[in-house]
Amino acid sequence: MKALEVIKFGSNLLKEKKIPSHILDSEILLSKTLNKPREEILIDLDKNIDKKKIFIFKNYLNRRSRNEPIAYILGEKEFWSKKFKVTKDTLIPRPETELLVERLLKRFKEKKISILDIGTGSGCIILSLLSNLKKSNGIAVDVSKKAISIAKKNAFYHKLSSKIKFFNKSFESVFGKKFDLIVSNPPYIERKDMRNLTDDIKKYEPRVALDGGNDGLDLIKKVIYKSKYILKVKGTLALEIGNEQIKKVSKILVDNNFRIIEVIKDYKRNVRSVIACYK
Repeated sequence: MKALEVIKFGSNLLKEKKIPSHILDSEILLSKTLNKPREEILIDLDKNIDKKKIFIFKNYLNRRSRNEPIAYILGEKEFWSKKFKVTKDTLIPRPETELLVERLLKRFKEKKISILDIGTGSGCIILSLLSNLKKSNGIAVDVSKKAISIAKKNAFYHKLSSKIKFFNKSFESVFGKKFDLIVSNPPYIERKDMRNLTDDIKKYEPRVALDGGNDGLDLIKKVIYKSKYILKVKGTLALEIGNEQIKKVSKILVDNNFRIIEVIKDYKRNVRSVIACYK
């Protein structure tokens, strides 16, 4: 079969399974199969694909047809123009998180700061910050041993291992050091809403990184409370939050002696992050 025929075959199969991005996904999966850039394949659609490669391609298609996210099939996700290794033990980085990274980089620019990332997952947030804040260093914690392992690999890949330490433990056990910036993308989905998530999220992404308890605020409350004791005076706390949580989160912040500096909206104009300063 020629490349064009293989792509059409994959696209049609995924379309039948109601995968919205069926054409693009088919092209991406063939790119992974052949270990060649997608653009290179698209300019040579008459190239013959051997049977062994088609067999591998079909295995990828079957995984995608069951709604497994492309990022997990590829084993990586681009974030802040960098590739990050991801597995089912780590949340897939989202574009709205890049908006938070962008704001924090503008805020701290060339400053030398210490950063704590709570629930680091793949490490995409803190590693993106450290790759741009050349004088800074950080600590990342996560309760998942497997997630920490992935984050360490990403730090090594991006040559940032010397600037960061990783710990497989709860953030509540962090003592003896104070930080200029604490950043976290904690689980914030209300438990009753977990069942309503799309299959690609509900079936594949780690529940521990999604389930925020009955009101979606369990971990957010704990992060805010703990941050009071490990932030430097006028230190910054940056949190990702769920849609429509800003009023409740703002009250929790103010009640804990934080001053809100900025709220960040996603591409749909929903408030998804908040940056606050400890008074």
